[in-house]
Amino acid sequence: QVQLVESGGDSVEAGGSLRLSCAASGLTFSNYCMAWFRQAPGKEREGVAVISPSELTAYKYSSLRGRFTISRDNAKNTLYLQLNSLTPEDTAMYFCAARRYAGACLLQGDDMDYWGKGTLVTISP
Repeated sequence: QVQLVESGGDSVEAGGSLRLSCAASGLTFSNYCMAWFRQAPGKEREGVAVISPSELTAYKYSSLRGRFTISRDNAKNTLYLQLNSLTPEDTAMYFCAARRYAGACLLQGDDMDYWGKGTLVTISP
């Protein structure tokens, strides 16, 4: 049984930092594209970043690339998202997701095979 368990969400002030983690089990982690998505209150879910098994990365917006960093540790079966310079607009539930690698890693929610339940990030002004 595949499980993705996110952690690290918290309430912080604007300008702060957080590190989100996603612990994966029940799958061969190194064979999967891993991604972070988020859903803000009243908004649709959106992709944040994706990382391939060989650690190639892509971000939904160029503005996120400078503040967020996606990474993975295949030995620990863990995905990370470092969040810096947080703003209230980053307030959302953050989800990790996995898709078996088949030549490309796309940041598309409909393509993902497995999802975690999310971790809440709340940024106050």
